[in-house]
Amino acid sequence: MFVLFEDAGAFKAGTVVSEQETTLHVELPSGRRLKVKRNAVLLRFDEPQPQVLLDEAQARAEALDVDFLWEVCGEDEFSFLDFAREYHGAEPSAVDAAALLLRLHAAPIYFHRKGKGRFQKAPPEILQAALTGLEKKRKRQEAIERMRDELLAGQLPEEIAAALPQILYRPDRNRPETQALEAASVALRCSTAQLLLSVGAIASTHDYHFGRFVFEAFPDGLDFPEHAVPALPQDLPTADVEAFSIDDLSTTEIDDAFSVSPRPGGGWRIGVHIAAPALGISPGDTIDAIARNRMSTVYMPGRKITMLPPAVVERFTLAEGHTPPALSLYLDVDASLAIQGMETRLERVPIAANLRLHALEPFFNEETLQDALPEDLPWRTELKLLWELATVLEAGRGKASVAQNQMDYIFHVDWAVTTEDGPGWVTITPRPRGAPIDKLVSEFAILTNQTWGRRLAEHDLPGIYRVQPAGGKVRMALAAESHEGLGVDCYAWSSSPLRRYVDLVNQMQLIATVRGTPAPFPERSPELLSIVRQFEAAYLSYQEFQRHMERYWCLRWLRQHRIARLGAAVLRDDLVRCERLPLVVKVPSLPPLDPGCRVELEVESTELIDLELKLRFRRLIGPGEATEAAPDEPTTTVQ
Repeated sequence: MFVLFEDAGAFKAGTVVSEQETTLHVELPSGRRLKVKRNAVLLRFDEPQPQVLLDEAQARAEALDVDFLWEVCGEDEFSFLDFAREYHGAEPSAVDAAALLLRLHAAPIYFHRKGKGRFQKAPPEILQAALTGLEKKRKRQEAIERMRDELLAGQLPEEIAAALPQILYRPDRNRPETQALEAASVALRCSTAQLLLSVGAIASTHDYHFGRFVFEAFPDGLDFPEHAVPALPQDLPTADVEAFSIDDLSTTEIDDAFSVSPRPGGGWRIGVHIAAPALGISPGDTIDAIARNRMSTVYMPGRKITMLPPAVVERFTLAEGHTPPALSLYLDVDASLAIQGMETRLERVPIAANLRLHALEPFFNEETLQDALPEDLPWRTELKLLWELATVLEAGRGKASVAQNQMDYIFHVDWAVTTEDGPGWVTITPRPRGAPIDKLVSEFAILTNQTWGRRLAEHDLPGIYRVQPAGGKVRMALAAESHEGLGVDCYAWSSSPLRRYVDLVNQMQLIATVRGTPAPFPERSPELLSIVRQFEAAYLSYQEFQRHMERYWCLRWLRQHRIARLGAAVLRDDLVRCERLPLVVKVPSLPPLDPGCRVELEVESTELIDLELKLRFRRLIGPGEATEAAPDEPTTTVQ
């Protein structure tokens, strides 16, 4: 005696070895024995052999027309065996009965299971809905396979191109485009980003990283909404000064400038002039909404995303040859460089020059200040006086304005040159921090931010301050508190209103104190707290992105110069700081070494999507030993 039964959702057949009241012992064709409950048995038969029954029943089941079966069966619940008798018009063979069972079981959208061996036909409307869904699923799978095959053939499917940013940066794995992309990536053993790069969906690895940042930080895109350019105020006096700014070559948002004028009877009147966009921007207007949405200019090697629209920047920037409005802080200084008085004024300031760091530093540095500044250095007398006063200000605070013995790195990207990694030839120039020009600019910025922060407090107006309690971390606050790291009693960012929204807000408050008008943000304004939170989140994101892109361009630099070996200094454990680059990397092969030891590393690989750099330890570098230098010319480029 043989039986057909259901076990764990599958149909099995075997020989009855013994039988009890509620169970049977059945031997499967494989020789394995099972204890089967009597109510799990669906069919008893004498022939054919169990495995033959299963094989033949499966073959016959595939030939049965499921639509016809659905049409001819009744509306009520039924047993597969009764249906088999009706279907065949006689007692069915074991194979015929089993074939019908398998066909019914394999068509759940046509026949709903009601128990072991029992079914009921699906209602017409439910069946139609299920068939429609099945057809959609079939077409969806066909689309997935088609898109996958196109990708494998090096072609970009139209569906993926149309939804590229979403698929690339925030993939929804329920979308067929994402499933096709991931399937092709698995087949090619690469990441989805590498695959899209290979088929031309992404122009370059730079565009991949920049695109991700824009997608996350600027979901509406980088274009500015429609806006009117604010008119310049016409009621401001013109300052009787000739001012000059000091910035790097790429700066277009020139926020600050200086002026030096002799005072009758001796001493000087020194002006720190800050661009005044707050004269044309009011809280809640279109330009304010744009600035508040962005919160800050975003910096990265080779490009930047400005906080304010270009036309607005052009209207208020302290550009050479223009007389823009400014909020000025004047210092009355005597011959001993002691500050005798201060005054804050709103005025228009003639800008005589925009000095650039790269042209200024070769002639204004530690050596030339000790010997003598060149006679033909533009603004020689003014720069010397400002530097001497900056030195006095630094000594008065008891804190260094610029960290010493640290290295900054200047990135310059020439987009006119293309390498095998895409557009852009990067030059990375080390620049020791703490140059005289750094001290000059920093000290006057600190003094200005301290003085104007104190002014807000004296007028009982809230501002946005940078504070640092003794031994604590720097944070933002709405009340004037000390900044121990700078050695000042208060410090309110106010000197970069074209580039930081916090500075713009503080300038709005300051202008109210000068004009004697109601302040835009009164005491305990909830808006200011909201601005602080929004600014901190945005600023942190922007700084992280800047570091991310600096790492990217460091790897590009290594690749464009074909660097095979690299010097580095051990920081701790397997962590090293590369020489000539602002790059910190883990080197698993590094032996136990003391911090500060110099090592030579072999560059094993660089990866521009995940920004991975694999280095291998080669040897220790002796004291004073130089490492191989890289060329500066783009010798491996395609124009």
